[in-house]
Amino acid sequence: MSAHLDEVLLRQSLDAAGFTEVAAVRYRSLLDEAHEALDAGGVGRDGRRAWIAPGRIEVLGKHVDYAGGRSLLCTVERGIVMVVRPRNDGVVTVRDARRREVLTLPVHALPKKGQVPWSVYPRTVIQRLVHNFGDAVRGADIALASNLPPAAGVSSSSALTVGLTSALTAISDINALPAWRTTITDRAAFAGYVGALENGTTFGALTGERGVGTMGGAQDQTAILCSAPGRLDVFAWAPVRHERSVPWPATHCFVVGVSGVIAAKTGSAKERYNRAARTAHHLVAAWNAGAGMPEPARTLREAFEQAALQAGPDGIVGEVPSSLIDTARRSATDEFSAHHLVARLEQFFDETYALVPGAAEALNRGDVAAFGAVVDRSQAGAERALENQIAETVHLQRYARELGANAASAFGAGFGGSVWAMISRDDAETFMGRWRDRYQRVHPKAAARATFFVTSPSPPAFEVVDA
Repeated sequence: MSAHLDEVLLRQSLDAAGFTEVAAVRYRSLLDEAHEALDAGGVGRDGRRAWIAPGRIEVLGKHVDYAGGRSLLCTVERGIVMVVRPRNDGVVTVRDARRREVLTLPVHALPKKGQVPWSVYPRTVIQRLVHNFGDAVRGADIALASNLPPAAGVSSSSALTVGLTSALTAISDINALPAWRTTITDRAAFAGYVGALENGTTFGALTGERGVGTMGGAQDQTAILCSAPGRLDVFAWAPVRHERSVPWPATHCFVVGVSGVIAAKTGSAKERYNRAARTAHHLVAAWNAGAGMPEPARTLREAFEQAALQAGPDGIVGEVPSSLIDTARRSATDEFSAHHLVARLEQFFDETYALVPGAAEALNRGDVAAFGAVVDRSQAGAERALENQIAETVHLQRYARELGANAASAFGAGFGGSVWAMISRDDAETFMGRWRDRYQRVHPKAAARATFFVTSPSPPAFEVVDA
């Protein structure tokens, strides 16, 4: 450890947060790297502060957040650390300790194009904060270090935006301003704001500004900010609402298989990623055009609720309301076939009203077999309706189940990403080796870039210590 890190305070902070010893050791190493990057840049050691923002696992809840559905989430024991020191010249520098890349971003004269591909995230954070809070936004020297696999579905990009937004609002005292305090009243609201920051939408009184170009919701940011260690959390969306928390069995862990297929969200890949969201928005617009309701539905969930109200007391019981099915079929276009639209309705309905509640209840009563069966249904629904699964993640999920995993599912944006598998802790290392070997035999090219790691539900993002 570097001499300027207070080892005792750091250990106490990480222990109090609930990290395992293994995770704490890794985070201490990352913090050391970030401090050393600032040292190498000649940044003073006084006044430094540090944040940790973990990645997340979308256990269930595929592409439902922007549509108002439900998700079952947790964080992983890997993440991004940031060490930050304020500066008074209105410039933010961001140093990536591992890539050895440095961004220089004048707060009030941001460049239109990025110096490196990932610069879109700090530029978007700064741009939105200046748009909402003006001259309050201070400059800073920021160094980051990460052990999250990038573009792998574990939310490395959202961890970056959560960490940057947390740090810049804290050092600028933005969270003391009336505009902040009246709109961002708790961590769930903060997660909603960072989600809006990424997708460019308005959040309460804080008007929108250009986001990163993806049409996601606030699922990733909420998991990163609001999850509990040792548990899985059910959240509902638009707005963010915490519904329940269920224990993760101490006898089990997650093994995450990162496919090695990059889940890109830029260029033409961005349009493929946004297709699932565009489908949901198309369905809502079609419903509003023909439903004749006093107030238009804003999300697919609200469209379901309105259709159920029209259908009477048995509206949402076990199937999609027929009026929504009819609407979907009538609204088919060259881009969205009737089959695709109905399949998307069914996937959203199943995930939101059956699978997420069913999985949470199965875990709550300790029924691992029932949990695995529910997860299999979610995976099948994604393959059938979302059009974003690839052979590598489909096969990883199948192999995991065949090799004895209690449950397994692909997660992330799609068109790449990762698969999580639930396995007994005693069997995790053996399982991981067999899983990796089987993947290597069938998909050697992707497997050359793949990574596998063991994790458990971990603490949410937080400020570590004054460093």
